[in-house]
Amino acid sequence: MGYDAWLAARVRRILGSRTDVEERAMFGGLTFMVRGHMCCGVAQSRLMVRVDPDTYDRLLAEPHARPMDFTGRPMRGLIFVELTGTATSSALGRWVARAVRHAESQTPKTQGPRRAAAGRRGSRTTRTSRGATKRRRRKTEKRFRVLR
Repeated sequence: MGYDAWLAARVRRILGSRTDVEERAMFGGLTFMVRGHMCCGVAQSRLMVRVDPDTYDRLLAEPHARPMDFTGRPMRGLIFVELTGTATSSALGRWVARAVRHAESQTPKTQGPRRAAAGRRGSRTTRTSRGATKRRRRKTEKRFRVLR
């Protein structure tokens, strides 16, 4: 799976004047975060938009919009807009503005310290507490003392 780089560049151009935008790889595509909240993104050739759940049903009635069913089950508040629904700059701008409005209505997330990835080789201490690591080391040392 990939995403439409041209559509992503168009979204990037719309959000370009903001300083609180962050891009992340998510849902097999590219997601734009505003103030730490998911705003919109590009998955394959579709625009993915996060909207207020209260306006969700009304926005689904618009042409080219459908529920985001990435997991096989519709996710309330997330809409896929087909490429034909974002063909003009004004149409794309309207969808992105709706998503930004919803992200701005949320309280800003503060960035805490990022945890190390648990699946990396050699990073065993990041997955366990220091106490567990010490206990494991003592247990290993006991075994070697018995063998000597």
